[in-house]
Amino acid sequence: MKTRHLFLCGALLLLCATACRHENNNATPPQENEEAVVRPDFSADSAYAFVAAQCAFGPRVPNTEAHRRCGAYLRQTLERFCDTVYVQEYSVRTYNNLTLKACNLIGCFNPQAEKRILVAAHWDSRPYADHDPDPALHRTPIDGANDGGSGVGVLLETARQLSLKRPETGVDILFFDAEDYGSPQDEEGSTDDWCLGSQYWAKHPHVTAYKARFGILLDMVGGQNAVFCKEGTSAFYAQDIQNRIWNYAARLGHAAHFSPKETPAIIDDHLYINQITSIPVIDIIEYHAGTGSGFNPNWHTVNDRLENIDRASLQRVGEVVLYTLYNE
Repeated sequence: MKTRHLFLCGALLLLCATACRHENNNATPPQENEEAVVRPDFSADSAYAFVAAQCAFGPRVPNTEAHRRCGAYLRQTLERFCDTVYVQEYSVRTYNNLTLKACNLIGCFNPQAEKRILVAAHWDSRPYADHDPDPALHRTPIDGANDGGSGVGVLLETARQLSLKRPETGVDILFFDAEDYGSPQDEEGSTDDWCLGSQYWAKHPHVTAYKARFGILLDMVGGQNAVFCKEGTSAFYAQDIQNRIWNYAARLGHAAHFSPKETPAIIDDHLYINQITSIPVIDIIEYHAGTGSGFNPNWHTVNDRLENIDRASLQRVGEVVLYTLYNE
């Protein structure tokens, strides 16, 4: 995906869980005999094409021409599909005191609807391949096909489908910027150096007093044969939402790729939205047990390229997102 995911202190989460966890006792898991709302068919080929279009600009590092051009493309694409598009331009300071010109993009469906769901991904890419096996490449920007590009691709295809068959609820598609500009692994930095765009949006939402029932963050959802586990920060703040969406995935036949395994809490865009806005947000993110980080093997390496994106993974995640939007 994204920014360097740092693990939160599991003991602290367990200590606070009883007092702080978001609960919804009225939420019930879907039953096998329930009738699902008819929804459009997600196209993995279309989502893949949206990922390819982002990668064609080159690494989408803030303050670069590739970043500017990709931002314009994303805005134009959202404007094709959405009822309303908000462009949130702002400046942020990085871990090394650099000023980034950043831009969050928000595409809205049914903007007058009181009941809303947000779905999000980050659209920038990492300026450093600092986890590449070759140390000589550690200051090389990455393509970010999976880390950022895959989530955006799924949500652009989601927007296309929503424009063809509108759901009854309001839907807000958020593309966060400046998520992946945290300090390289060989330099000191703060965990708050990451996810700068979501931190900004949570403090300055595109609509005054913005509320949503819940949210879904997509990060690194295009890995080969990706498996998505129940990530700890999501479980801490929005366990009922997480369980419900995993039940939807099982109903769609994706139980093998939406595992009930509980994995450590991570810092990603959803953390700051949960903390600052109290909107319960979960993260759908690949967990890879074979790597020391728990992330996809191509995470923050020069191999995070288009050829390593799996259409089948995009399809599974896209189907789960659409199912959720049309059944909530």
